[in-house]
Amino acid sequence: MAFTVPELTYDYESLEPHIDAETMRLHHDKHHAAYVANLNKAIEGKAYADWSIEALVRDWSKLPEEISSVVRNNAGGHYNHSILWSTIGPKGGGKPEAALGKTVERELGGFDTLKKELSKAALGRFGSGWAWLSLDPLKRLVVASTPNQDSPLGEGGYPLVGIDVWEHAYYLRYQNRRADYIEAFFNVIDWKEVNERYEKAMS
Repeated sequence: MAFTVPELTYDYESLEPHIDAETMRLHHDKHHAAYVANLNKAIEGKAYADWSIEALVRDWSKLPEEISSVVRNNAGGHYNHSILWSTIGPKGGGKPEAALGKTVERELGGFDTLKKELSKAALGRFGSGWAWLSLDPLKRLVVASTPNQDSPLGEGGYPLVGIDVWEHAYYLRYQNRRADYIEAFFNVIDWKEVNERYEKAMS
């Protein structure tokens, strides 16, 4: 069964002024759709066409060499963006609460430290990639970045929320001002949804 781009649960305009509507249209309808189309084309008719997206992201190196890189990039693009759309929204902002909030305090020293470290990871990623708050294989919170469309899942972790620092995510509004985009991004993180991902992973 072919992969599809998940529909947004909010309007393109609803993340203004932090993320502009035109960027959302291009990012979701064009960039994400291209990852899905390329992934479906690469695996169509193959024995691993029924692998889950998680399996493709985690085990791309087990695929034939002629398609492994294509699957790595495009499965990662689909997986990462699907997380992105579900963990941002018009009700974003604030700070993590509930179980995740307590763990952030205990393991990372609080939200201010988390924001500082996540911003540093996003700003310090050379070229294209992501900055992540994720769980490591021992289910401890970690902040790190990955290049291109790689994911913490590929290293045995579990991504909770990611900041997309590919230029297509911010260039229309912010041009080369990545730091301004990163600061604005915290206003659209839906920490309730991130907490639900955390609780599901910990259960």
